[in-house]
Amino acid sequence: MSWLRDDNTLIRIRIDVDYPYPSRFRSFLYASLGIRASKEYLKNPKIVARMINESPHNVKAYWFFTPKTIPDKELLALLENERHEVALHIINDPYGELKNLEDLTGKKIGYYTIHGTARLFARIMWKRWKSWAPRIPEEFPLQSFHEFPTVGLDSLCYSTSLDQALKAAEGHIRKGDVVYFHPIWLFQRGKLNRRGPFYEALKRILAVDSELESISISEKFSIRIARDQREYETNIVPTGELLQKLGERGVDIFTFLERTWCYKIQNPQKSWLKASDNVALLNLNSYDEWWASIGKKTRNMIRKAEKSGIMTGVAKPDERLAEGIWKIYNETPIRQERGFPYYGISLRQVIKGDLHSAQNWTYIGAYFQNELVGFIRLVNGDNITIISLILSLQKHWNKAVNNALVAKAIEVCASRGAKWIMYGRIGNHPSLDNFKNNNAFKKFTLTRYYVPLTSKGKLAMKLGLHREIKDALPQSVKYPLIPIYNWISRTKMRMKLYLQR
Repeated sequence: MSWLRDDNTLIRIRIDVDYPYPSRFRSFLYASLGIRASKEYLKNPKIVARMINESPHNVKAYWFFTPKTIPDKELLALLENERHEVALHIINDPYGELKNLEDLTGKKIGYYTIHGTARLFARIMWKRWKSWAPRIPEEFPLQSFHEFPTVGLDSLCYSTSLDQALKAAEGHIRKGDVVYFHPIWLFQRGKLNRRGPFYEALKRILAVDSELESISISEKFSIRIARDQREYETNIVPTGELLQKLGERGVDIFTFLERTWCYKIQNPQKSWLKASDNVALLNLNSYDEWWASIGKKTRNMIRKAEKSGIMTGVAKPDERLAEGIWKIYNETPIRQERGFPYYGISLRQVIKGDLHSAQNWTYIGAYFQNELVGFIRLVNGDNITIISLILSLQKHWNKAVNNALVAKAIEVCASRGAKWIMYGRIGNHPSLDNFKNNNAFKKFTLTRYYVPLTSKGKLAMKLGLHREIKDALPQSVKYPLIPIYNWISRTKMRMKLYLQR
C-alpha cells in the first residue's frame, strides 16, 4: 500500500484472540479439557505479532485475550514493545478474568471487549451457559473498545477480492478507524461466520514479508512444498528467518537449486537432502561462435525463415504485443501433443500477467506481413538469461518461426554480453530436447536441495515423496511413459473444453 509510504498514518489494529489454535476443533477440544499443550498454541497470533514488529509503518495493536488464550512467554516477548497493548476479551466474569489476565501477564490492562458468539459449541467451550453476553458493571475500571469504529479485515477478505479489501481498509485507516480481525482466520476461510484468509491483505497493509513474494507453494499427498520462483535467476540460500516463516505458514519442505555454473554453496546443512537436477544451458561467447556450433540443418532452418518473410526483433511490451500473444495463446488447445495451459486466457489476463510483470523480461517477436506469428520471452537474471517461453502460430510452423526466434534471442544476448542462456530442462519431452540440442543447448547437471521444515516434511523426505515422479524415474523408464502422459494431458483438456460448452 504505497499511500502509507508518504506519511506517518497510524494503523490501529484490534486483535481478538478467542481461539488458542489454528484449528477450531483442536481449540474446542483442548480448551474444553483445560489442556494447553503443543507447539501450535497461539501460532497465528505469534505470526501476526512478528509481522507488526517488522512493519516500517506506524502501528498500534490492541490484543484482546480470553482466559483460554493467555499469552505464553514467547508471545509476551513479541509484545514487549510500545506497538502492542494487552487487553481483555470478556467471556463470563469481568473482574475475575481481568485479575487473571493481569496476574499471568504482568500487564496493566486498559481496554476490554466482549466475546459475542452465541453458538452452542462456543458456549460449551467458554462455559457460558447463557446465550447473552455478560453484564459489565458501571464501575468496571476498563474502557470499552467497542466505542471505536472498526472495519473487519477478515470479513472483507471473505466477501470481496484482495484489491477491494485493501481499498476499503485504506479508506478506514485514513479516517482513523480500527482494523479488526481474529487470528484464527489468518490462512483459512470460515464456513459459518463469513470470515476469510486475510494474510495477504495484512502483509500489504504492514508492508512486510517481501521475501515471500516470489515463493510458490504446491501440495502433494497433503505435503506442502515451497520454492522460490526466482531460483534459476538468482542464488538462493535460505536463511533461518525465511525457513521459520515458511514453517509457520504451514510449509513442510522448502526446495531450491544450486546454480553451479556461477555459484557454489559453502558448507550446506546436513539436514538438507541433495538430489540431481538439470537445465539446458548454453555458454555463449559470441553469435558467430554459436552459429558455427549448430548443425547445417539448423542453419538452413534459420535461413528458411528469413526467405519465408519472417522478420524478428525486440518487441515493445505494449497492448499491440499483448493482443498478438493472446491470439497465439488461443490458437489451439493442444501443443506439442499436450493440453496447452494458456488456452482460453483473456486479453485482460495477458495484459496484466505478461506486460505488467515485464520489468526484467525482454520480448522478441517474429512477424509475417506485420502480424505477430511467434514470440520468445527472455527473463534477465543474475549471470543468466532464461528462455522462459517460446511459442508460434501453428499455421506458420512451415516457416521455421521458432528457429528464427532462437537465433534472434542468441544475437540479442550476445550483444548484451550475456554468458549463460538457459532453456528449461532436459529429459521431459523428447522432441523439444532434440530442438534444444540442435540449437547447441546442452544438459547441465546441478544439485537441488530439500529442507524439511516440519515432522511431516521429514517423514515425506524419508519416504521419497518430496520429488516429482518425472524427476525420480530413470530416463529408460520415463521416455516410454511420455506418450501416455501426453494422452492424459490431451484428454483432460478436451474434457475441460467439453464441460465448458
